[in-house]
Amino acid sequence: MHLVSHASRRLAAFASCLAIAGAVHAAAPMAKISAPGFYRIMVGDIEVTAISDGTVQLPVDKLLQEPAADTKRALAQSFLSTPVDTSVTAYVVNTGAKLVMIDAGAGKLFGPTLGKVAANLKAAGYQPEQVDEIYITHLHPDHVGGLAPGGTPAFPNAVVRADRRDTEFWLSQANLDKAPADNKPFFQGAMGSLQPYASAQRLRTFDGDNELVPGVRASSSYGHTPGHTTYVVESKGQKLLLVGDLIHVGAVQFAKPGVTIAFDTDQKAAAAARRATFTQAAKKGDMIGASHLPFPGLGHLRSAGQGFQWVPLNYAELP
Repeated sequence: MHLVSHASRRLAAFASCLAIAGAVHAAAPMAKISAPGFYRIMVGDIEVTAISDGTVQLPVDKLLQEPAADTKRALAQSFLSTPVDTSVTAYVVNTGAKLVMIDAGAGKLFGPTLGKVAANLKAAGYQPEQVDEIYITHLHPDHVGGLAPGGTPAFPNAVVRADRRDTEFWLSQANLDKAPADNKPFFQGAMGSLQPYASAQRLRTFDGDNELVPGVRASSSYGHTPGHTTYVVESKGQKLLLVGDLIHVGAVQFAKPGVTIAFDTDQKAAAAARRATFTQAAKKGDMIGASHLPFPGLGHLRSAGQGFQWVPLNYAELP
């Protein structure tokens, strides 16, 4: 009897230890935080860092200008469903002489899941004070909201540059007054984000194609907005096209580049700009960086029938 009792106590103690171990394991919290959102590549002698602003869910079946059933079918082929988690990405270009940022993220203008550019910029090793110039692809809120999220310039030493056609359109009080109610926030967001820089004489516009600093030039890709601009980074025969919002939904628009989105100001011109830019990139083998393709949004294009095939950049860490 004594032996049985002793064995029972040992089994009970063992079971208790298992329970405690199991409880400790189960109590480990889920981190639910990814690694800092930046990714760095070289384009010749120029260093380019993709900076994640976060992701936002978009009901693309309601936004793309094609039957919703077609959109859902294409998404399913890429193992996606709507709403689609959509990246918002800025790019930092270090030429060695200038630190240039392409777009600034959404700040507080596009929902609580975005607004991470400043934190990820610091994680990437840069301080906002080090940014010399900021080139805006277009003045939609998810590209300018990070400029001055509290009404004060987030990049205190930076000059902001954009195509004059975009500033004249989005910073116009007359255009704001006549805009439909659901479009007014686009104008208000642009005005609130750019005004602190304009007041400090640090908003400068350009007209069409221009070299802005050695190694970085503006290339007109009008349509998504009146002054939508692609920025071309070039060094030692290598080229990267930072195409902004020429594409939003790769699962649909690569195969069918004629499909536009509700955000396009001029649907026909937006589709034409996408096709022209992508055709040249596929022909020449130039790298693409797109604001809304899955982070870091970098890759190459191949022509495929009436559309294109996207080849994401192979992951590699710089030495």
